[in-house]
Amino acid sequence: MDRLIMALLTVIGTTLLYASECNGTAKMPLARSLSVTSLSGLDEWDEEFDLEDAVLFEIAWEVANKVGGIYTVIQTKARLTSEEWGENYFLVGPYLESNVRTQVELIEPTNPALKRTIDKMNASGCKVYFGRWLIEGSPYVVLLDVGFTAWSLDQWKSELWESCGIGVPWFDREANDAVLFGFLTAWLLGEFAAQCEEPPHVLAHFHEWLAGLGLVLCRHRQLPVATIFTTHATLLGRYLCAGNVDFYNKLYKFNLDKEAGDRQIYHRYCLERAAARCAHVFTTVSQITAHEAEALLKRKPDIVTPNGLNVKKFSAVHEFQNLHAQSKARIQEFIRGHFYGHLDFNLDKCLFLFIAGRYEFSNKGADIFLEALARLNYLLRVNHSEVTVVAFFIMPARTNNFNVETLKGQAIRKQLWDTAHTVKEKFGNKLYESLLGGQLPDVSKMLDKEDFTMMKRAIFGSQRQCQPPICTHNMLEDSSDPILTCIRRIGLFNSSADRVKVIFHPEFLSSTSPLLPMDYEEFVRGCHLGVFPSYYEPWGYTPAECTVMGIPSISTNLSGFGCFMEEHIADPSAYGIYILDRRYRGVDDSCNQLTSFLLQFCQQSRRQRIIQRNRTERLSELLDWRYLGRFYIAARHMALAKAFPDTFCYDPEEPASTQGFRYPRPASVPPSPALSRHSSPHHSEAEDEDDEERYDEDLEAEKDRMNIRQPFSLPLRKSSLPFSPPPPASDSISPPSSLPTSTTSSQPSSLSSEKN
Repeated sequence: MDRLIMALLTVIGTTLLYASECNGTAKMPLARSLSVTSLSGLDEWDEEFDLEDAVLFEIAWEVANKVGGIYTVIQTKARLTSEEWGENYFLVGPYLESNVRTQVELIEPTNPALKRTIDKMNASGCKVYFGRWLIEGSPYVVLLDVGFTAWSLDQWKSELWESCGIGVPWFDREANDAVLFGFLTAWLLGEFAAQCEEPPHVLAHFHEWLAGLGLVLCRHRQLPVATIFTTHATLLGRYLCAGNVDFYNKLYKFNLDKEAGDRQIYHRYCLERAAARCAHVFTTVSQITAHEAEALLKRKPDIVTPNGLNVKKFSAVHEFQNLHAQSKARIQEFIRGHFYGHLDFNLDKCLFLFIAGRYEFSNKGADIFLEALARLNYLLRVNHSEVTVVAFFIMPARTNNFNVETLKGQAIRKQLWDTAHTVKEKFGNKLYESLLGGQLPDVSKMLDKEDFTMMKRAIFGSQRQCQPPICTHNMLEDSSDPILTCIRRIGLFNSSADRVKVIFHPEFLSSTSPLLPMDYEEFVRGCHLGVFPSYYEPWGYTPAECTVMGIPSISTNLSGFGCFMEEHIADPSAYGIYILDRRYRGVDDSCNQLTSFLLQFCQQSRRQRIIQRNRTERLSELLDWRYLGRFYIAARHMALAKAFPDTFCYDPEEPASTQGFRYPRPASVPPSPALSRHSSPHHSEAEDEDDEERYDEDLEAEKDRMNIRQPFSLPLRKSSLPFSPPPPASDSISPPSSLPTSTTSSQPSSLSSEKN
């Protein structure tokens, strides 16, 4: 009773404190009639910003074309943007027949000026298509057939050289496509402006360097178009990090022209840098990428626009826990087949970890993840832990087919299931007949020799002489593959003595796969922990997707997502967001820290993991486009005001702070054993009962919601945003200035081979 009274007093006190802080909070000067989020403490945007006479074109190579993470950004954001702009919102992308056939409904243009524009372009030798993209929001799309206008490539390259001094080599097919797409985009926008009866207010938002040339041409031709350029990752930054350089400590010391030339991307770098410099508003997706853009593209972003997701809240609070249990059961079925003949571990005490994304061995942190798994394996073995860890690597690579041994395992699992089902039916029928006769069954007579023979044959057929396979596919470059090479070095071969098992699945997950028939979302829900120790990660959709699904994850303070969570949450690890320090530590220290995180997670009880998943899922609203979409809205308003100052006025207030919303430390005992009052993860029943009394999920969730702060207006400066790296953790080593040059190097060779 005393605890309940204290908890209620805490809630009341927090509410009063929250109310007193909000009274002095200024309204945000952005147009929005409805509240954009359900987060407590966020003011509605009540200042009008008339968009009736404005038209928005959003241009990206990933429109209706799934080739990277930008596709997810545009696809998930489309619904919110459509609600804001209505019929005046058009996405522009390339025409690819295979994608259009399954994703786009071709229709006649609804806007008269746009219809005249498309008709005139088609009459001039182009092929332009109009339709609806069959995603949430059903936005209009304008698709440009770059292949049909390839006859103009040499002419447009010459014009690009004469006007901008940028030459594109003939052998770079991707850059050639960017030239065609850029000129077609500029043609589309210029023709649309000419076809409008009244002077138009056109806003064009360009994503990444592949679309950036269209922006440069719009400014060079002085078209009446407000422009925004968003870089989701700098070209040169990605190439430099892939080359295993000490990127962040040497960020301002690189000879940019030389580095781009050495990597044969100088023309691409020029296109990206020109787009960033020419745009009315330049944005990027995270503070750490803003710092990178300032150094490599020589312009500070005007505003940071974090990437969001469409978050769907469940009507029942714990429904996502049920989905986790269902998906976990399907993964367990795959494990039963994959490890047939060596299934000597308890699946109920088995934890599923995974890393997924583009196959960039060092950039994505697969190197230190493998090293940490080797050290974790040693610690679990010497401590005689009953926990078994299965680590999945979901990274597409070059293969020629499924591994025969892997397919055989799933076939044997099915055969064993069929045998058990047949015996069970016969046993059930005999049991039923015995009970009908009013007699207790004689167990010794329930199974005959035929049944035992059938079961023995099934057991003998499931014997295996070799170890369970590491890779589920036949790799084309097995001997030089980075993941397989590292596994050979650290010796994780899925032996019976290993407490850590590794499965490398080198293709995207699909529900139609004969091996692991699960979509990516289902697979993530069934896992216990996502591990993304990236060295280069401008944002990081994979940990964000984990958070939305209530799955804890490990990220780094060199990723946009990790920095965003450090900014918004007072104690991220208590909410299942572990932030690995890769900025202020050497590689070996970071690997030890990752090993510590993994070991702590393995020591949690089942109930502690459930509590942590509840806390993780509560953070999902921070990643909702209903909240993060306001940054894109601000960027668009800023661009319109710069390009059309006589019509639009935008003057955001200068914020007093840039610390963001702060989730406090949870009120109850944190789930990590390192911070818990228990000295061992194995509690007595009395302790568990006491823990039940101490923890009230609904009460704690209410406290978290009431303790959200809004100490400032969002940082929507007209000037550029300064980058301030996050401070080192309390247990981190000295700052970079005192570290050797190779402190943050991501070279695999610097990893220690010791497992202790």
